[in-house]
Amino acid sequence: MSTADSAGRPVRSSTQPRRGEGGALKRLADPGQSTRPVPTGREAAPAGREASPTRPTAAPGRTGEARTGGERTVPQTGGAPRPSSRRVRLTVSRIDPWSAMKVSFLLSVALGIALVIATVVLWTVLDAMGVFDEVNGVIGQVVQDGGSKFDILDFIGFTRVVSLSIVLGVVDVILFTAIATLGAFLYNVSAALVGGVQLTLTDD
Repeated sequence: MSTADSAGRPVRSSTQPRRGEGGALKRLADPGQSTRPVPTGREAAPAGREASPTRPTAAPGRTGEARTGGERTVPQTGGAPRPSSRRVRLTVSRIDPWSAMKVSFLLSVALGIALVIATVVLWTVLDAMGVFDEVNGVIGQVVQDGGSKFDILDFIGFTRVVSLSIVLGVVDVILFTAIATLGAFLYNVSAALVGGVQLTLTDD
């Protein structure tokens, strides 16, 4: 109902609903009544059941991983432990003859030098120990050739021994280099026919 004031203008009753902010209908109730806002945009919850706040669903993670307290943990699997070393099986299918010749030449030169040095050291040690004098005395008693005295140094003197060791070193360089190069050719032919040598490598 509406009443008129002293000026004759109608006055709207306070119990009628009026449109407030946001387009929602609100009703001004009497002071003795409780007010309840009309829900907008959603349906009212059924009586006796309170609306529970929505819980955010966890984003699907990767398979086999779990997130706990902001940290990613990987669950342990019940299978056999993973080996710490890895094995790789390789096959030597071809050897370069030129590289084999270079490597064999350097190795044979090193062996020839080592042979000469070992010969010099051995001859010096035997001479310092008096081995040559003992051999001269023993052979001189066995072989008596008039008044001539036998001396083993005439056959194995220092100069002759060193010269012989140098000749052996040069021959060793030539033979070792030729044999290694020929062996590389033969290996390539056999690897092409029946396959190369198989190797298994592991990283420890």
